[in-house]
Amino acid sequence: MVRPLTSAGTVAAIDLGASSGRVMLGHVGPGELRLRPVARFPNTPVRTIDGLHWNIVELYRNVLGGLHSAVREEPELVSAGIDSWAVDYALLRGQRMLGNPYHYRDDRTGGGVVATHALVAPADLYAGNGLQFLPFNTLYQLAADRLAGGLDGAETMLLIPDLLGYWLTGEQVAERTNASTTGLLRVGSGPGAPAGRTGAVSRIAATAALTGATPATVDAAAPATAAAAAACSAAADWDDALIGRLGLPRAIFPRLVSAGERIGSLLPGVAAEIGSATRLDLVAVGSHDTASAIVAVPMTGDTDAYISSGTWSLVGVELASPVLTEASRAANFTNEGGVDGRVRYLRNVMGLWLVSESLRTWEAQGTTFELAYLLAQAAQVTGPVAVFAVDDPRFLAPGDIPARIRSYCGEHGLPVPETPVELVRSIVESLAAAYAETLRAASELSGRSIRTVHIVGGGSQNELLCQLTANRTGLTVLAGPVEATAIGNVLVQARAQGLVTGSLESLRSLVAQAFVPRRYLPER
Repeated sequence: MVRPLTSAGTVAAIDLGASSGRVMLGHVGPGELRLRPVARFPNTPVRTIDGLHWNIVELYRNVLGGLHSAVREEPELVSAGIDSWAVDYALLRGQRMLGNPYHYRDDRTGGGVVATHALVAPADLYAGNGLQFLPFNTLYQLAADRLAGGLDGAETMLLIPDLLGYWLTGEQVAERTNASTTGLLRVGSGPGAPAGRTGAVSRIAATAALTGATPATVDAAAPATAAAAAACSAAADWDDALIGRLGLPRAIFPRLVSAGERIGSLLPGVAAEIGSATRLDLVAVGSHDTASAIVAVPMTGDTDAYISSGTWSLVGVELASPVLTEASRAANFTNEGGVDGRVRYLRNVMGLWLVSESLRTWEAQGTTFELAYLLAQAAQVTGPVAVFAVDDPRFLAPGDIPARIRSYCGEHGLPVPETPVELVRSIVESLAAAYAETLRAASELSGRSIRTVHIVGGGSQNELLCQLTANRTGLTVLAGPVEATAIGNVLVQARAQGLVTGSLESLRSLVAQAFVPRRYLPER
């Protein structure tokens, strides 16, 4: 349980997704957890002659505007924290950015994959970094840069939240949960259970070993401080040997920090621009948005699984130790770093990008649909619909997703969805089927028995998706909270600032009290 405290405070969560960003105020105190948005803005990539890029300067301008709104509403703001999508980065020489960051959906990385695997076999990569193969992982992007001469003269590589944090504070760091997605961080060197032992008991023992506390003390409230939280993942570091084998310059990789550590205070010019009259600290949170989202999944035990459903769907379980078997690699599961040294054992599944990109395609063709209308109509479809492989590579790049789905279905002898309603139903059915298959694999590979599935993020509002997931898994689905990423961001800051104490389990109990999930039972 969260310890009774006598003070409360407000922090700002800067939560940046692949299609939009937001700045949320989170008020946390004894038995209190409330969020409200103060700014929302689009995050629209830009295609130039050399490829698809993030409009990072516009994004930063919107972050500053959001912080200005936050300070105006809460002059006594305690701190701020940034989370974003993973894998993408900027290269710097001194203070100067060498180019606009590429978007992970840009097709430049094919040569980087080939070059990387020529130097290090995929099985060896998995043994070292534990990551599923995705052609846009950071190490492949860096290999593409190396081949093109893009690393020449680069002095620093900063992932997206770390880049924005540098512009805010002048401090160059890499937060561990996001760094774990680069493929260049060692996996399995931090605390964890022996093979076959996962869950709360092993986490307690691991934390006790690191901090010198007794297991009973750790069980009561661990890790209750930022220092204890940092200890849980302090052993995870850049893999110097792998970096060398790949021919990457070691000097570009900055100092690592853990979620809960203070990065620094806002630069005087930044503080003046947002109207902050007091010193405002930037605190490292789970800067990979999924890491923050998992903090806010109201899981109650080792039989719970999660689906963070948004542009991507991250489907898996939380473990104390990585799973590095050949079967796990063959199933393309990933072991990413979580807050407090937990392991996010999951697989990336294509997400609601398929719907949003279809809506964009129809709009460009002259027809605008309301998503709520399409979903309501899709729920009424009773005939057979195509269940297709949502992770087929053809669906990764921006473009005419409806045409690609119809082409896939025709090639594989599936019913071809002719109308937008049929296509949306096909997408949602296919996502639910992919979720069910991924959860079955996660259970088998990790040795976990799964009884409850938590869906958080934007997909938790999609009633059809939640119900079909319950139907296809045969499990209870608990939907919500919608703003899980921002909530996790807020809670890590709040714990670092002493507004709340305890382990992730205690933080999650606070989430469960503040945001009651909607329950979906399998329909026979």
